[in-house]
Amino acid sequence: MKSILIQVKGIVQGVGFRPYVYNLALKNKLFGWVNNDDQGVNIALEGDTLNLENFLNTLKNSPPPLAKIDSIRSEEKKLQNFKSFEIIESKTTSNKSTIISPDMAICDDCIDDINNPENFRYEYALTNCTNCGPRYSIINTVPYDRCNTSMAKFKMCSKCEEEYKNPLNRRYHAQPVSCEVCGPKIALYNNKNEQLSKDIQSIIDIAQKIKEGKIVAIKGLGGFHLVCNALDDKVVYELRDRKNRPTKPFAVMFKNLEQIKEHTTLTKKEEEIITSKEKPITLVKMKNINSTKLSKYIAPNIDRLGCFIAYTPLHHLLFKYLNTPIVATSANLSDEPILRFKDEVIEKLGGVVDFILDFDRDIINACDDSVVQVANDDILVLRNARGYAPTSLKLSSKTNKKILALGANQKSTIALAFEDNLILSPHIGDLGSITSIEYFNRTIETFKRFYDFEPDLIVCDKHPNYESSKWAKNQDIEVVAVQHHYAHVLSTMAEYNLDEKVLAFSFDGTGFGDDGNIWGGEVFIASNKEYERVYHLNYFKLLGGEKSIKEPKRVALSLLFDCFSLDEILNLNNPTVNAFSNSEINILHKMWQNGLNAPKTSSMGRVFDAIASFCDISQNQSYEGETGLQIEMAYDESINEAYFYEIKDGKIDFSKAIKEIIKDKNRNQICTKFLNMLVELISQISKKHNDLPIVLTGGVFQNKTLLQLVSSKLEKENRRYYYSKKIPLNDGGISIGQVYFML
Repeated sequence: MKSILIQVKGIVQGVGFRPYVYNLALKNKLFGWVNNDDQGVNIALEGDTLNLENFLNTLKNSPPPLAKIDSIRSEEKKLQNFKSFEIIESKTTSNKSTIISPDMAICDDCIDDINNPENFRYEYALTNCTNCGPRYSIINTVPYDRCNTSMAKFKMCSKCEEEYKNPLNRRYHAQPVSCEVCGPKIALYNNKNEQLSKDIQSIIDIAQKIKEGKIVAIKGLGGFHLVCNALDDKVVYELRDRKNRPTKPFAVMFKNLEQIKEHTTLTKKEEEIITSKEKPITLVKMKNINSTKLSKYIAPNIDRLGCFIAYTPLHHLLFKYLNTPIVATSANLSDEPILRFKDEVIEKLGGVVDFILDFDRDIINACDDSVVQVANDDILVLRNARGYAPTSLKLSSKTNKKILALGANQKSTIALAFEDNLILSPHIGDLGSITSIEYFNRTIETFKRFYDFEPDLIVCDKHPNYESSKWAKNQDIEVVAVQHHYAHVLSTMAEYNLDEKVLAFSFDGTGFGDDGNIWGGEVFIASNKEYERVYHLNYFKLLGGEKSIKEPKRVALSLLFDCFSLDEILNLNNPTVNAFSNSEINILHKMWQNGLNAPKTSSMGRVFDAIASFCDISQNQSYEGETGLQIEMAYDESINEAYFYEIKDGKIDFSKAIKEIIKDKNRNQICTKFLNMLVELISQISKKHNDLPIVLTGGVFQNKTLLQLVSSKLEKENRRYYYSKKIPLNDGGISIGQVYFML
């Protein structure tokens, strides 16, 4: 006989871990106990040595499906002669380090329950178990017990309590467990806050409203969606008009994978991700407009569709009474966080929605839908949220400081480091409004509460006008500022735990440079402690500052000013020039000459905008990345040529390419030769630094075509290279990079 005490850390609460341990102990004829505390799960075991070894091997190699084990520590203890195995009460200590589980999509067993007329949860819209349902969105603090969640106010009925207390039941200690007798209720309201129906009738009614062409709001796991019939041009156009969203694509929710296949072309990897336990929004190739009945207003001007399948019991019940796919976009004002409460929806979006389907289980922590795409037959996370976040990485060694990183201003996230844990929050959004800044503050307080976390050090971006930087400087705590594009590099290094020098291509839209200019086309030699800017795009001027971000024609005109005289430009027959009047060009030329509201930039993202203008893909864009998606669509694999560029004294000069582009008239040729040029550029610079592994980072590498072309080239050249997959390549990964600098 032997006695051991085991401590398990990671995502081990709210995932059925204790009943799993209970059953595993019984199977191996072991006695003792298991409990939660705010550091993880503790297991006391007594039994034969071989049985203990079998237990530990199974625990390590086949944990519960939603668990993520970071560490297992065991030590031998004095025999206490336990007579049984029990699940005992959770304990609270002063050192919280339990990793919070993300919310998870409904599991197949719960789908069976709500579809089975013999089951007492038949058609109950808030069904869940230890393998699925809300986690992060309903928790106030750890340990993850019902009293610490928004389910605390709902007293279990005898049937639910019996399941909750039975270690052999999959709902054992599933904290949100409930049924229509004892649990939260759903109800339908109009936009005047008048209740119209409740329970399953409210789902039947909202399905009918959608069929009738109404715009509705439906509560999900982490917030409300704006919903309408995705096949109805009239209502989708009406939603765009009401929400003032001209062209930014809408996500579409489908009943199942088969329905998605009617409208898209999927790879096996895309099918795998769409049907995974996380069920994120996945960007895939849409079928030709003549082969799909989806509204032409879903994703204007692009061939990508953000699609996902029903991921809550409520959604599954909705599709029981509705046969069409639905637009399901975040219910929020432009660039603000997703809304959590019915009253907020009525106050802010009462003029947008006609009806609201609500339930009275409060969302404590808002969490948007995750967005991913497949590149190189692997996942690429674009927005890290429901299903994936909070995201935890294990550090190779412990830090002696508690570090809080605040990320960037766009696609804001925060990150925490303590002990050997590195944790990334879900997507917060752009910090451009009072509401989003409040959400940013609330997220900080939430994570501080989860871990009894008071930072010893705050890390922020170098940009002095970022709201996150301002917040940092208002705290009475040491602050370290990290350059934006270097933080991009570090975020990828953190994902792979790299501690060597790398050659890093950090390409994005904008970031505050060390010289006060706007960077975005940077090549560094970097380690996790320092960096050297060895190459960068030649500076050009942003005519009108931020206005040029929404008007690609301004960026393109600025590049023309660098290459041609004013008279030559006025005589060009080019889409960029034709997008302005002569008087506008004269005024903008004076602005360019005098540097008036024309900051210098080396941004690769803005060069993409200029290319879209030159070939008349887009002279104005309504959302970030629109031009990149359209350039991808125009890529032609049969064209092998690339434009010329020069590198002089570390400066990358595209002026020869610009002059060639003006001569070319074919859209596909321009876009293809441009992307091929970037591949050649990366390859040429990489060959000069053969001894260094390569990092590709920044929002530009979310361009799937570019990333795959570069990857293929580097593989042929037998180069070691890295890019972020689980952590967003865009600004959503900046906070992780900021933390990594301090470790």
